[in-house]
Parts: sequence; C-alpha cells; structure tokens
Amino acid sequence: MRHLHVACAIIEQEGKVLAAQRSASMTLPLKWEFPGGKIEAGESPEECLTRELMEELGVTVLIGDALPLATHGYADFTVTLYPFTCRLTGGVITMHEHHDLMWIEPQLMPELDWAAADLPIIHTYMSKVAAARDASR
Repeated sequence: MRHLHVACAIIEQEGKVLAAQRSASMTLPLKWEFPGGKIEAGESPEECLTRELMEELGVTVLIGDALPLATHGYADFTVTLYPFTCRLTGGVITMHEHHDLMWIEPQLMPELDWAAADLPIIHTYMSKVAAARDASR
C-alpha cells in the first residue's frame, strides 16, 4: 500500500484559517483540507510547502510552528501529514486545483466535511488556539 508524506499549511489571517475543498476529480472528492502537497524526494516539508502553495494557490508564506504529524490509513493508501501554521507574505490567492476556498473561524472548522487525515490536525490546532486565548486573559 502507498504511503504518502504530505506537507500542509494552516494559513492564518485575521483570526481565520484557509480551508481548501478538493476538486470533484481528485482523490477524496470535495472533501475539505489544508492546502499543501506531496513531499518529493530530497525535499524538506518546508520546501514542499513553499513549492506547493505557489503551484496550487499562487502565494508565498512565512512558515511558522510545526504541529504534530498525523498519520491516517485510507482503504488504498496511508498518508502522513506534516502541518505548519503559516501567514501569507505575497501573491494573490488563485485556485489552480481546488473546487473552493473558505476563510473560516477555527471553532467552525468541524462543521466542514474534512478529509479524515486532517481531523487530528484540526483538534490539535483548535486546542492550541484555545490555550493561546486563555493565556491572553
């Protein structure tokens, strides 16, 4: 069974996060995900993310914190996600591969139909946001 290693971006802006909906022709059609892509041989997760975000969305980002890896087994492949928080630094968001994009408040993320591999990342990220909010009180 294939095991994919994928870097993904939790792009933050004004208290919201960018969610990307997979196209109908992709694996896991119309599921929501964090943008990113497969890590190529000899490429670091950060290099992958920089390349993929330019290819998929036409943007550059400042890569911030790494979140814990998340591995999920689907029926015909396994994926390990390498999530990073990011901030936009350049370009204009343009959909090259996705069906839709949405800026969403973190607490509303569970309402979308996410790819299963992204669910632990959402949980970790929401816990991190809540802890930061509590610490600032």
